[in-house]
Amino acid sequence: MATVQIFASPSLPLAPKEFEQQYQDQLNNILRLYFNQIQTTLGQLSATTNFLVADLPSAVDFGSGARAFVSDATGPTFGNVVVGGGAVKTPVYSDGTDWRVG
Repeated sequence: MATVQIFASPSLPLAPKEFEQQYQDQLNNILRLYFNQIQTTLGQLSATTNFLVADLPSAVDFGSGARAFVSDATGPTFGNVVVGGGAVKTPVYSDGTDWRVG
């Protein structure tokens, strides 16, 4: 599973009382960099590959709230522990112990 970089939102400079081109340019550059980071992260997330249930990383190691997709679920029911061996593609999430359908 690819690691997604977590980054903080930028600290935006306070606006001057009157318009200054330098302030506007600085603000635009900060926002441009931030949105580029968001776009890169979304690209990483959308490129997520489907796992076989047996190949999922440890739900304990990835922690509660981690998400993935599997391509071989058997009769997935929302909230149940995912079982492999079927042909259903479904999203799964870690509850901190197991991977569950959802």
